[in-house]
Amino acid sequence: MDPGFIPGTAVVPSTKVELSVSCRNLTDNDVFSKSDPMCVLKIIDPKSRQTHEIGRTETIKDNLNPDFVKKFIVDYFFEERQIIKFEVYDIDSTSSRLQDHDFLGRMECSLGELVSAPGSRFERRLEGPSARRGSIMVRCEEVSTCKDEVIIQMKGTHLDKKDFFGKSDPFLMFYRVNEDTSYTLVHKTEVVKNTLNPTWQPFCMSVRLLCNGDNNRTVKVECYDWDSDGGHDFIGEFSTNLGELRDSGACARSFELINPKKQAKKKSYKNSGEIQILSCKIQPQYSFLDFVKGGMQMNFTVAIDFTASNGNPNQSSSLHYLNPYQPNQYAAAIQAVGEIVQDYDSDKLFPVLGFGARIDGSGSASHEFAVNFNPSNPYCQGVGGILQAYHAALPRLQLYGPTNFSPVINHVRRFAQQSRDGSNYFVLLIITDGVITDMPQTMDAIVEASSMPMSIIIIGVGDAEFDAMDVLDADDCQLRSPVTGKVAERDIVQFVPFRDFIGGRYGADMGVSKVYLAKEVLAEIPEQVVGYMKRRGLIPKPAPPTTAPAPSMAPPPGYSAATAMPGHPPPPRTVTEI
Repeated sequence: MDPGFIPGTAVVPSTKVELSVSCRNLTDNDVFSKSDPMCVLKIIDPKSRQTHEIGRTETIKDNLNPDFVKKFIVDYFFEERQIIKFEVYDIDSTSSRLQDHDFLGRMECSLGELVSAPGSRFERRLEGPSARRGSIMVRCEEVSTCKDEVIIQMKGTHLDKKDFFGKSDPFLMFYRVNEDTSYTLVHKTEVVKNTLNPTWQPFCMSVRLLCNGDNNRTVKVECYDWDSDGGHDFIGEFSTNLGELRDSGACARSFELINPKKQAKKKSYKNSGEIQILSCKIQPQYSFLDFVKGGMQMNFTVAIDFTASNGNPNQSSSLHYLNPYQPNQYAAAIQAVGEIVQDYDSDKLFPVLGFGARIDGSGSASHEFAVNFNPSNPYCQGVGGILQAYHAALPRLQLYGPTNFSPVINHVRRFAQQSRDGSNYFVLLIITDGVITDMPQTMDAIVEASSMPMSIIIIGVGDAEFDAMDVLDADDCQLRSPVTGKVAERDIVQFVPFRDFIGGRYGADMGVSKVYLAKEVLAEIPEQVVGYMKRRGLIPKPAPPTTAPAPSMAPPPGYSAATAMPGHPPPPRTVTEI
């Protein structure tokens, strides 16, 4: 043994692999159309046999033979037997709960089986409730370290007419070639309706996804005419590579679309239209860690629901009851999220707001008050300070109502509005037990906040129905303000009900529940941070010196205790080197 080696201190090497999923001949569960499949990937703990969700693909409408664009990235360890499970569902609503959708089938295997499959292509029959379950195909490929991204825009000219009463509704599908000369779908454009000369919107994707970092790797582009029943008509195709696309973007080169069947039938056949490369630009792709290392600060704000529906805090049935043996769901949610986020904030000073309560017997309910009752300095030191202020506030509050979210969202938005240069990012955690009373105003506030460096986490506690919350967590469609009609710039809301993490596979241990709760609600934050920076054209800055002051956290002009609580600047902040 190497004398310098200390057992237990070595870094375990691993490889990241990308899993591409397709299904064939799925069960048709819909009466007037076909199933709308989605695939969920889970990993199984080898000791407890508990399953943990890794991710979900997009939903593909009316398709029993889906090729999912969204990929799964998994850490592969040669020395471990990693058991994974693929589950396929027919999506029937906007609900994020899998039990609300029709289960079509599952397939369980080891990651080693996928890695070692001939041609890196693994196929197996699905297990499920129906005799006609279909099959699943998984293609596995090692992920390159390439961090570049490519932005492409294309235009079609003189495409074939496919619709009897109109023209065509064309869209493009991009495939990368595999080692066995098969193809993997990596991108679909939007559909441009009723035209033979479409111009598609520019799209951005990672070079790793398009060609795994190899600019000479073949990329096939297919053009289809969209049909509502899923039976899209093939128009034509061409093959190229990223290097050729990049060069073509500089000179607006066109590629002929060829339909092999029409070409074989007609000697006079020339093409089925042309695709012109309007632009193709390769640029660095920055990660969440790049921005963190550049000194970006995560600013964490907690908003606590003190409405009467939580129950009398002095009674054990209340969601605010202070159990001497374990934290209540409010305290557990604060700990779960706060303990992660605080590591990215140098001074660990967090404003804590309350809403829906009367303070010290006052006549009306407040929907934006400092939980430490210090409007000039609502900041608490670390997670421990947040919990201390929360516990101390309960005896001074009369739980009341209604449940209004918009005041606390707008409060944080005003701070985020003053720091749009990439130096700060704001995370608002709202913990609530009930249905939102000011839904139109809340939707409007979220739409306005979507253009700011800000994310919102909503954790529902208790046993109330939270179906309306799925509207705010707009994973599949853009949120629209019912007040102004404006559409959200990006998805910034993540909602989860705490009850999904209590009992069942998580057991009765609140500590275990907190771990998986934090993992679920924080999973989208890095992507949301990068999404904001990319939209604003912001790049990571050099790490600030240890003595440099942080950007000002002073409120916007006119925003003070006299106009909206709390709006005073926090104590002086310093930045520590990350």
